[in-house]
Amino acid sequence: MAPPNEPTLNPSYSFENVFDLSDAKFYVKEFPLLTQVPHNVSFTPFSSKSHSSGDAPPSLLNRVLAACHRGGFLGFSHSEPSDRLMNSLGSFTDRNFLSIFRFKTWWSTQWVGTSGSHLQMETQWVLLHVPELNSYVVIIPIIEASFRSALHPGSDGHIMICAESGSTKVKASSFDAIAYIHFSENPYTLMKEAFSALRVHLNTFKLLEEKNLPSLVDKFGWCTWDAFYLTVQPIGIWHGLKDFADAGVSPRFLIIDDGWQSINLDGGDPKEDAKNLILCGDQMNARLHRLDECGKFRRYKSGQFLGPNPPPFDPNNAKLLIGKGIELEHLNRDKEAAKNTQSSELGLIESKIQTVKGEIDVLFGGTEQIEKKDCGSSCSCKEEEEYGMKAFTKDLRTKFKGLDNIYVWHALCGAWGGVRPGATTLNSKFVPCKLSPGLDGTMHDLAVVRIVEGSIGLVHPDHASDFYDSMHSYLAQSGVTGVKVDVIHCLEYVSDEYGGRVELAKAYYDGLSNSMAKNFNGSGLIASMQQCNDFFFLGTNQVSMGRAGDDFWFQDPNGDPMGVFWLQGVHMIHCSYNSLWMSQMILPDWDMFQSNHVCAKFHAASRAICGGPIYLSDHVGSHDFDLIKKLVFPDGTIPKCIHFLLPTRDCLFKNPLFDHKTVLKIWNLNKYGGVIGTFNCQGAGWDPKEHRLRGYPECYKPIDGSVHVNEVEWDQNDETAPMGEAEEYVVYLNQAQELALMTPNSEPIEFTIQPSSFELYSFVPITKVGGTGSIKFAPIGLTNMLNSGGVIQEVEYVEGVAMLKVKGDGQFLAYSSEPPKKLQVNGSDVDFEWLPNGKLMVNLSWIQEDHGVSDLAIFF
Repeated sequence: MAPPNEPTLNPSYSFENVFDLSDAKFYVKEFPLLTQVPHNVSFTPFSSKSHSSGDAPPSLLNRVLAACHRGGFLGFSHSEPSDRLMNSLGSFTDRNFLSIFRFKTWWSTQWVGTSGSHLQMETQWVLLHVPELNSYVVIIPIIEASFRSALHPGSDGHIMICAESGSTKVKASSFDAIAYIHFSENPYTLMKEAFSALRVHLNTFKLLEEKNLPSLVDKFGWCTWDAFYLTVQPIGIWHGLKDFADAGVSPRFLIIDDGWQSINLDGGDPKEDAKNLILCGDQMNARLHRLDECGKFRRYKSGQFLGPNPPPFDPNNAKLLIGKGIELEHLNRDKEAAKNTQSSELGLIESKIQTVKGEIDVLFGGTEQIEKKDCGSSCSCKEEEEYGMKAFTKDLRTKFKGLDNIYVWHALCGAWGGVRPGATTLNSKFVPCKLSPGLDGTMHDLAVVRIVEGSIGLVHPDHASDFYDSMHSYLAQSGVTGVKVDVIHCLEYVSDEYGGRVELAKAYYDGLSNSMAKNFNGSGLIASMQQCNDFFFLGTNQVSMGRAGDDFWFQDPNGDPMGVFWLQGVHMIHCSYNSLWMSQMILPDWDMFQSNHVCAKFHAASRAICGGPIYLSDHVGSHDFDLIKKLVFPDGTIPKCIHFLLPTRDCLFKNPLFDHKTVLKIWNLNKYGGVIGTFNCQGAGWDPKEHRLRGYPECYKPIDGSVHVNEVEWDQNDETAPMGEAEEYVVYLNQAQELALMTPNSEPIEFTIQPSSFELYSFVPITKVGGTGSIKFAPIGLTNMLNSGGVIQEVEYVEGVAMLKVKGDGQFLAYSSEPPKKLQVNGSDVDFEWLPNGKLMVNLSWIQEDHGVSDLAIFF
């Protein structure tokens, strides 16, 4: 009998391992995948290692064991121990790969090539195409003991692995399982199987399928970040929500982003909040000096905005402040450049800086609409009236009835600069920052520069649980239902004296998980700036949702006038390819955008089919409600896909950003159909020589492409797998509003797509209905919604009648080869329109009592 917690291998499983290491070559079946493998590299099949089942569900464990012959572990040994070891795993050339690498400490993106030398530093995984077997292999650097690993480029096609502890006091010389390798004929199944195996092997994280999702995942929300940046205050939030409510769109969640906390800067009064902060760079050296809200929120008085005449708010003042903040940021950059070049312009620049600061002070003087009364915890007026965040969230919910969730932002270490030592009861101290050499290959980042300059006020890891519980319990009592945790990968900078980056991360993530379970229903958290394997392998035991890409940038912060366009395509690539691995552990969050941006519709189309929540960061008074209503139902819910958005197979080893020829195609699944979005993202991307993202204007042009129903990966969801067996499909082009018919053997649909443009293709299986089964029918959805098919909640066919439940209002479209005899909505006969091309159309209304769901009966 097997010992308790030890998996039992089913004798029916085949364990003919697909990998073999011999004669300095690493084979997948009989084909060499890597050559020139050093003699100190080892390979251990998954089935040869002893694995404790931990807390893995039996179904997951059995699934892993059934595929264990497809995977194994790579290791290596050195003669001398070190805290950072580099070793080749072998070389490959002339083989297509897709990889994900960190281009900043906290953000990762896609990179393709054909050789180990083409990899970028800090690569998180590499997917190799094996056309000899019509298959794929993934190599994933992982965690072993107190070391984490990443892949790096080597010379002559070698792929290097770097194992590091992050502490000069933690050293090792050999590893048995510092990377995992897995094989499959299907690239999407490959990622699922590989990360499932790692979940069982490491037992330090959970898969997405094992966790509850935040309740906001199928809802619409608003985030304060781009609307206000650090100038956020209660009156602006109130008027922002009122904008949406007045237009008949109800945000179901609110994220109060950076700017609500009690922070100050070194050199200022340690007990007073920093004043007049605007943009992100301003507060990156700031630290928490108390764990509750800052003065502008503490001063909020219960009922203050509930009267018939709430205080006015001037959105133009907020925009002017942001504009001045940007101007000041550029002047400070010019000042540093002038210092470095000893330019004679330095004095003039400093004079301009003082002028702009004065203008900012004047603008801030006009924003304080609230009585300047600081009600701290000991203030006697609290006995009579309620003040602060609790009063504010209560009033928000009183006024805006559908507001289910209110999240607030905080950094993993509290604030960007951590917690001020001595300011709270927590044990914190200033810890200097030390960057891993692997980050030398990443992009210059103002956040990193500022954090390194100021160090971090780090709460001792032994107190991490107390730290998070102190913040979160207060917030939960104040009506806050979750947090957006940002700046996650600063821990690796300060791990030297705490056992290294793995051990420090474990302590902090355990504390965070414990607090989530206690205060936020176990799921009320969005992770951000977290795109490194440390987080995914150590921090996702409880966290179930996180950002899939870098920030939405409404313009290029470095001044490229075309950045307003090309940055949007870059964002889409980040999210699409990161979702290949992140979606195994968390629901990918595609981030906010602004509905009145020049590329807003481009963003909206991807959000409509991303499979996660949709939220905006619009300025107060600056909205495109026609566009918003293509994304959101009147009750603030959204027609959400049931999977997550991923690149199609023909895009996996291509560069949709600057190869002059590739259209990004991304697929997802609705309950009763599939969808492929086609996006022209050409015009920008990573420059490996300059180590930055930049524009490639020569690529910003129309691109030709094609799309086919076979590119929908139906089998990646058990519910939709049968739809992949259909004999015929109807295809609906959302933007062109055209119908086409397609079989699995049809020629693809050809198209030409303009820069920063898109089309959404819905593929719906055709069912034969009617007495003789001769009528072809397929429900498409609401044509006024970007995710047309996401509105269909139920479909049933009974004796020649198609019965559907459809949520939303607008024009419902179906394909019908012949006109129906009659059509009923909610039990009543209604007029409909049928065209010879098969378009069957009927208008639906939103009935509040039925939660916007209409019952359709179509009689043939």
